[in-house]
Amino acid sequence: MRGFPIFLDLDARPVLLLGLGEVAARKAVLLAAAGAAIRQRARFDPADLEGCALAIGADAAEADLLALHAACVARGIPVNVVDRPPLCSCITPAVVDRDPVTIAIGTGGAAPMLARMVRQTIEAALHPRLGAVAALLARFQTTVRRRLPDLAARRRFLDAALTGTPASLALAGDDAAAEAAFAAALETAEPAPQGFVWLVGAGPGAPDLLTLRALRLLGQADVIVHDRLGTAEVLDMSRRDAERIFVGKSRANHCLPQQEINALLVRLAAEGKRVVRLKGGDPFVFGRGGEEAEALDAAGIGFEVVPGVTAALSCAAAAGIPLTHRDAARALVLATGHTRNGEVDLDFLALARPGHTLAIYMGVTTLPQIAAGLTGAGMPGNTPAALIESGGTRHQRVLEGSLLSVAAEGRAWSTGGPALLLVGAAVGRRTPQGARGPAEAA
Repeated sequence: MRGFPIFLDLDARPVLLLGLGEVAARKAVLLAAAGAAIRQRARFDPADLEGCALAIGADAAEADLLALHAACVARGIPVNVVDRPPLCSCITPAVVDRDPVTIAIGTGGAAPMLARMVRQTIEAALHPRLGAVAALLARFQTTVRRRLPDLAARRRFLDAALTGTPASLALAGDDAAAEAAFAAALETAEPAPQGFVWLVGAGPGAPDLLTLRALRLLGQADVIVHDRLGTAEVLDMSRRDAERIFVGKSRANHCLPQQEINALLVRLAAEGKRVVRLKGGDPFVFGRGGEEAEALDAAGIGFEVVPGVTAALSCAAAAGIPLTHRDAARALVLATGHTRNGEVDLDFLALARPGHTLAIYMGVTTLPQIAAGLTGAGMPGNTPAALIESGGTRHQRVLEGSLLSVAAEGRAWSTGGPALLLVGAAVGRRTPQGARGPAEAA
């Protein structure tokens, strides 16, 4: 983040606007909308800065713009010279106005046109009467705090109001009905919050591969209990004031044993918190989500499972490998390479049957045993295979070859990231260029 975003209260405060052209006129309209006491001048006079909260330069002589910048820096007054980043100590953003809701979009002065394009996208997405919803909440602000002193209960009520009938009526223009609905909902609101747990699949770690439901829940949760995810960007989708608890599950290294994770989820929900248990991939595909669900059910805690893009899908898609193919594979088998009592506990005779694509999770350390088991059950050693690390993210790496070559090279090749082994004739149909979109390929 190149600049710290902030909103200035300019109501009745002096602002110097240097310049008299078209651009300066547009800035004057915005400043007037913010209530500023505008001092618009054609030439720069240092005396005009007296008492100013802000200075903006546009459509003025170069010498005047340079002098304005120097004087403002010396006096500690924020200054913006339009389209001249080196002469700016602050940037005026593109603005989406839904009074009292204001959205500012900045690019650090690097690409004002891009900021305007983003503004147009947001303008199209936001309801024209969004400000009416904010005004409704403002009218009830004191009453809500008095009725619901508990922060979690208050936040939960407001989440429901913002997505329910009161907000819908305000957006429709019926302010009186919106107030009545809000007041009625507040009367029946639970002062003590009820805990709940969502077992959420984070997918491979790319934030744009989160499901819409996962994204919504990350914005509502009081607590995020997470593993070692592929990227920090996924966690950045959560509410900024949400508590984050790292339980550190990775290959052969759990900072919290599974039983303690189960107990943690139960305890947090019993305290009335809304908990997102964020797991890489899908929670019910080798993510031990089933064990967590059993523990929550036994404790009488409400929960919901939110599926995610599992590794077999994300890795294959990002690497351009078809999991099924009319001429190569009619079935997909998911298996784990983890050991039990030191042995890879897999039915290799079933897995080695032709016409399958095998997706083997967490198998880097047991690659030699997996290859030996499959070839011993009759699978040819030259069967196409690929080991995909950090699949579906910008850190993805692919080791492509045969079952035997990948098994021989895989452990030394791996850098320790989450990896998936794909084996089968369909793997040989890989089309790497097709794994990238037009923008990425360009």
